[in-house]
Amino acid sequence: MIECAHIVVGFDQREAIAYHTFTQSIIEKSSIPVLFIPLAVNTLKNYKETHHDRSNDFIYSRFLTPYLNDYKGWAIFADGDMICQADIKELLDLRDPNKALLVVKHKYETKQKEKYLGNVNENYPRKNWSSLMLWNCSHPKHKILTPDFIASQTGKYLHRFSWLDDDDIGELPKEWNWLAIEYPINTSAKLIHYTLGTPCFLDYRDTDMAIQWHETQKRLLQGFE
Repeated sequence: MIECAHIVVGFDQREAIAYHTFTQSIIEKSSIPVLFIPLAVNTLKNYKETHHDRSNDFIYSRFLTPYLNDYKGWAIFADGDMICQADIKELLDLRDPNKALLVVKHKYETKQKEKYLGNVNENYPRKNWSSLMLWNCSHPKHKILTPDFIASQTGKYLHRFSWLDDDDIGELPKEWNWLAIEYPINTSAKLIHYTLGTPCFLDYRDTDMAIQWHETQKRLLQGFE
């Protein structure tokens, strides 16, 4: 069987260009086929969003990743406000069958009280761990993650991975979820995460490492100008 990267990407119509720019960056660097699932609310027929405390449209539905993959194999979830600068196969090669999922285990407090579109940027345990997840979809503990279950849970429960034990959560290198502005400039980061605001927004157009996003967007739009 040909290896294929299954990638669920957060989609919010308010920054749709971010999704397309991110997927462009993955395609450009990937050495294996990729299968993208845009996590758009209008396509999730079995999931009804009941949460009102969300800063984007996929803040809770991201936990549907094992369900969307029929609880089989491995899949990646990533926020749409990212740029990939490495072969996505390198991330898949970090799979550990002994773990339910793997994440970058950030340990930081945000420098900013506000982020894109005026959303409050709070500090909380395991902040940004769930923004990039390498899922072992077949892990038995994920069977609980059905659409109805996720719709009924709090952000605290889901984003802290409360259905898992700490030993179930593997660790990825920080370079695979490098937080622009929050962390020092690192142009060699494998995946840049514009967590405070994608450079598509005017307020973040010229922030740290924004040039990498703009260069990718230009290649995406090549031929349309």
